[in-house]
Amino acid sequence: MDNSWKQDPRLKAMNKDKLAMLTEFAERIEHSDKNNMMEAFMAINMEARQKGVQFNDRETDLLVNILSSRMPPSEKKKIDLLKMLSKKMKLKDYQQQKKFRKEIMMLM
Repeated sequence: MDNSWKQDPRLKAMNKDKLAMLTEFAERIEHSDKNNMMEAFMAINMEARQKGVQFNDRETDLLVNILSSRMPPSEKKKIDLLKMLSKKMKLKDYQQQKKFRKEIMMLM
């Protein structure tokens, strides 16, 4: 596994618990099927939420950049679509978020 991402200076400002989780996620992504990385990424996101870990916008952007760095172009397009949609849509309540997740899952 290429650990060069660990040298990113933006990581210095990240909470140590979040950094540990990011390291674990990066290792899991590394061993995921390259054509199903989006599903692995979504599962990791849900796991973080279940653990009560929330990443701010800057941390999320860094997380996505690191975890998607080795994705094939087809999977990166999915990530880019999600990033674009999330910026355009400010989801106001839980029901909208739930519906949005279902729609995204159907796109995969």
